[in-house]
Amino acid sequence: MTKLTAAITAVGAFVPEYRLTNKILETMMETTDEWITTRTGIKERRILKDKDKGTSYLAIKAAEDLIRKGNIDPKEIDLVLLGTATPDMPVASTAVYVATKIGATNAFAFDIQAACCNFLFGMATAARFIESGKYKKVLLIGADKMSSILDYTDRTTCIIFGDGAGAVLFEPNEEGLGLQDEFLRSDGSGREFLKIDAGGSLLPPSEETVKNKQHYVFQDGKSVFKFAVSNMAEVASKIMESNNLTHNDVNWLVPHQANKRIIDATANRMELEPSKVMMNIQKYGNTTSATLPLLLNDYEKQLKKGDNLVFAAFGGGFTWGSIYLKWAYNTA
Repeated sequence: MTKLTAAITAVGAFVPEYRLTNKILETMMETTDEWITTRTGIKERRILKDKDKGTSYLAIKAAEDLIRKGNIDPKEIDLVLLGTATPDMPVASTAVYVATKIGATNAFAFDIQAACCNFLFGMATAARFIESGKYKKVLLIGADKMSSILDYTDRTTCIIFGDGAGAVLFEPNEEGLGLQDEFLRSDGSGREFLKIDAGGSLLPPSEETVKNKQHYVFQDGKSVFKFAVSNMAEVASKIMESNNLTHNDVNWLVPHQANKRIIDATANRMELEPSKVMMNIQKYGNTTSATLPLLLNDYEKQLKKGDNLVFAAFGGGFTWGSIYLKWAYNTA
């Protein structure tokens, strides 16, 4: 009996028009284009300026792009997964709203929350539904409006993040393509290093929490960098070892776009030349849940059926992991 695997069959993306460049940030705080670029690799990031639009808007646009490009009937979608660290609102699932707005009326939907690993963990989740044999089309979206939780006087965070969304469609495959293996990890002792203090059940919103700016992202940059460098490189190396892959076998590294130095360290550990490393951090910054699908969208035309892709990500919590996937189609 042929093994059923979960393959990506379509991609889509959306980023807002407004570009917040390093030069503009120079006018907002004590920083320089050179300082930001040398430490992060970021030159600009996209910002959703509309105050009446949230993460769902980004997610809907990315999904609609995928539906249009893939000529997909939304009514055939069985499940919509949305990875996001910035849901529209508490309690009511953003994924449910997105599914309704794109016309996926026969799908059920739910959110995934694993910080910058949202999309990576979502890939593994989507694969399990497909591999069950019951679900034929699973739409996975990664979307975040990070500008909604940033303090633009805090140089340690606001220079890093941007807004955006990306989407992929998973479908069954019997050619041995699609998701091959995964190595996913988490460690709750790291949650103090990258977090938002207030707004949850532990510290509900109050006049005091707003006054103290406790609803913005806090990051202990040195600690996060240290953990991310070692762990992203480690899991990418492990996924190669467990699947007997050498650097010659890997066609592409698809790394979370948090910091160019972290990406370079992961590529070096895998012994990959720069031409095999997907990177767009310079124009989008860290879009959290959207980094991986935005890479796939930007590089889609360069991907060939059968290509070996290694995904690697690291996020708050801490969460991290790697996935090995064989690309399932040619675009040209």
